[in-house]
Amino acid sequence: MSKYWFALALAAQASAHAADTCGDFPRLDVATPPGFCAAVLADGFKFPRGIQPLPNGDLIVVDMRNWEPNRGSIWLLKQSGNKYQQVRLLSGLDRPNGITLGPDGLVYVGLVHRIIRFNPDSATTSVEDVIGGKSGVAPLPGLGRHLLTTMRFDAQGNLYVNVGSSSDHCEDQNGKAPSPAQRCAEAEGPEALGVIRQYQMRWPQGKAGGWENYSSGLRNSMALAFHPVSGALWEADNGRDAIQAAMPTLANDNELPHDELNLIQRGANYGWPYCYDDNRASPEYPSAVCSRYTAPSRLLPAHAAPLGMTFYTGSRYPAPYKNSLIIGFHGYREHGHRLVALLANGKGEPLGKMVELIGNWGHKKQQGMGAPVDVKQGPDGNIYLVEDRTGRIVRLQYDGPASR
Repeated sequence: MSKYWFALALAAQASAHAADTCGDFPRLDVATPPGFCAAVLADGFKFPRGIQPLPNGDLIVVDMRNWEPNRGSIWLLKQSGNKYQQVRLLSGLDRPNGITLGPDGLVYVGLVHRIIRFNPDSATTSVEDVIGGKSGVAPLPGLGRHLLTTMRFDAQGNLYVNVGSSSDHCEDQNGKAPSPAQRCAEAEGPEALGVIRQYQMRWPQGKAGGWENYSSGLRNSMALAFHPVSGALWEADNGRDAIQAAMPTLANDNELPHDELNLIQRGANYGWPYCYDDNRASPEYPSAVCSRYTAPSRLLPAHAAPLGMTFYTGSRYPAPYKNSLIIGFHGYREHGHRLVALLANGKGEPLGKMVELIGNWGHKKQQGMGAPVDVKQGPDGNIYLVEDRTGRIVRLQYDGPASR
């Protein structure tokens, strides 16, 4: 073979390799904007729900395994070349879901009824209860339909915890609609569900003190993120199901109600279950005065199911993504199974253009549909996420030209 043809063969081989890989890892068969690609860092997990990149580049993954109690585990992923070594740190956990780094550098994980923490650098992982368990702080409700725990720390070290509603729209256990003349019992009072709690933390001990219902009327606040500049808390709320059952003129609920993006304010009520969308009265509560509730800052696609999000503060992505809000749409329906960025508007709020970062993530011959859950930024400026339908750990990286 001549040098010319040999060079062509090498170039073709290199091109084929580049088409199949992303940063020396297998490339996920999805659509991304120019310069981006999605790498499959690891797979084989049963039901991964949380991910936390560590400062040294390692990853911690929360695998709930399934919806049965006490089957969950936590894994450390240490990169070695184009593979990640998987080390199980903890097992036998009750439906672990949310994970975040605390101000003390420890890893905090949300279980049903509990929040625990541990030192990721410890050779023998020692677990301490922060809420529930042996902490001396009352356990989280963990009731009914939305019992999983997600949490975030603000800049002052206070802990904000999702307490999801136990029902879809305040129906009883037999599915009977609530009385329109009565308030929804689970959404009212100091022990209300469908709220975000704020726990006052004592540092450097890392002990949880008193708590309050910081905001209410939020069906299920699985996606929480603090703005890197303003410090404001943003929440993506998962809208109710089966609204067409109470609206005879509606053929289906494919486009109603919308999921919501809310700017969280202390003491505000966002209307669940009495109102939906831009403060429309729910069909079960036709006389609700929705003007008394705080309207969403932005409507998201119906049933997109935002389960994780983070503000992008890195410098690796092109400049328009700076301080954008990156959200995983977990939903199995039309508007789900993708990753999007909500670009910042002139005020720096995530109310600008929506850009699809990972799309075309449906069923393919050699690849199942994606269902992203937790979304985090790594120290390298890339975005890391877990998706629980096929058990993959994915990195969205940018290798295109520098953006001006």
